[in-house]
Amino acid sequence: MLPGPQNSRTANRLEAKLRPGNKLNDHGVRQAQTTMASWAGGFYRRPVRALIGLSCGAALLVLAHDSAPMGSTAKGAPGHKPSAGLAYFNDRVPDKPWSIHVLKVDRSHPGYELHSTLPGGRSIGLATLTEQIRSLPPGLGQPVAAINGDFWKNTKPYEGDPMGLQIAQGELVSGPDPDRACLWVDARGQLQLGVVVPQFKVLWPDGRTTAFGLNEERPSDSVVLYSSAIGPSTRTLRGRELILEQDGTNSWLPLRIGCKLSARVARVHEGGDAPIGTNQLVLSIGPAATATVPAVQPGAVLTLCTDTTPTLTGAVTALGGGPKLIHQGQPGTFKGLQTRHPRTAVGWNDHYLFFVEVDGRQRSLSVGMTLPELTDYLLKLGCREALNLDGGASSTFWILGQVMNSPSAGRLRPMCNALVLVRKPTSGNLSGSLPTARNR
Repeated sequence: MLPGPQNSRTANRLEAKLRPGNKLNDHGVRQAQTTMASWAGGFYRRPVRALIGLSCGAALLVLAHDSAPMGSTAKGAPGHKPSAGLAYFNDRVPDKPWSIHVLKVDRSHPGYELHSTLPGGRSIGLATLTEQIRSLPPGLGQPVAAINGDFWKNTKPYEGDPMGLQIAQGELVSGPDPDRACLWVDARGQLQLGVVVPQFKVLWPDGRTTAFGLNEERPSDSVVLYSSAIGPSTRTLRGRELILEQDGTNSWLPLRIGCKLSARVARVHEGGDAPIGTNQLVLSIGPAATATVPAVQPGAVLTLCTDTTPTLTGAVTALGGGPKLIHQGQPGTFKGLQTRHPRTAVGWNDHYLFFVEVDGRQRSLSVGMTLPELTDYLLKLGCREALNLDGGASSTFWILGQVMNSPSAGRLRPMCNALVLVRKPTSGNLSGSLPTARNR
């Protein structure tokens, strides 16, 4: 069912049904006669005209593409899908007030992939959503839509370190947090949601093993592995650092999840902040941990293991967040005081993927949602799985070159990563674009 009760508010929730002869406006957006419908695939009622740039209610845009129509919607849902497999709307609920931005993606459409981003394209840090989208390799295809991603460390020298798991274009960038949920695209191309526990460890020449973290702040009594994703050096203070290179012709970089790497110690660096050279890793051992690990010399061979529970071998995209809002159709439970804030979430069912952003901290526009309110909204969209992402001033919703929402700080906030829907190069670019007027 549609979010909210079936009253006058439902007139603001529209799904496009293309009709022959519809024309593209000056912005390449198809203006369609519309009917009210359940976004989960429900019933149709009397037709209502969708308007672009409404000052209240819901603005709905159907993106056009030059391919053949996709056919019918989910089983039991009458009507006609937009050929691009996408639909966007801005849901306005005046009595709260709420302004909610929703992108709905047909999961059966073969032309789309999910990717996570990094500031500057390859290094942990902070950059705005639009900057991160621009840094995506052109060979991935056309960025179509994006939302902000994970929570992040906000203090130097590791400002921008994602709190949870991140895999970007197959490269393991940040390890999972065993106390927070994440999503990933598995080796079969299926979306998964759960809590992933790292089993990262180094096997020393004498047979002992030591657990390690990845691209994060290294406590004095811990061991952390650094790749070039952290930047040109480890940023550590004190300790012993092993500069690692590829051992022979064995599998090496980029670092991947669920793998074992054979690494040769090129040199030993004392004092911290070791440089990370091309095709190198650095294993950093804190001052209080040096007595607990074997002393190795240049030429020694170590085995690095990036296993997890559950196994994520072959995962090409992953992003942390939390908490789980919905899992296997069941809503999560939330402890403590629930307050309204800007929110961002990603949800899905067997048929559709949803990007959802709720503006907040703007009394005349939108006050934001609590986690239970966000969960309820996603359930009514039809989601069976959903993950909360970073919110507050980070909440940002982007489609085809435009930021569609109203960020609470009045500007784009730098963030650690993002989740981007990309149209594959073999599928061709979308011919539509969004109008410059936003629904504010």
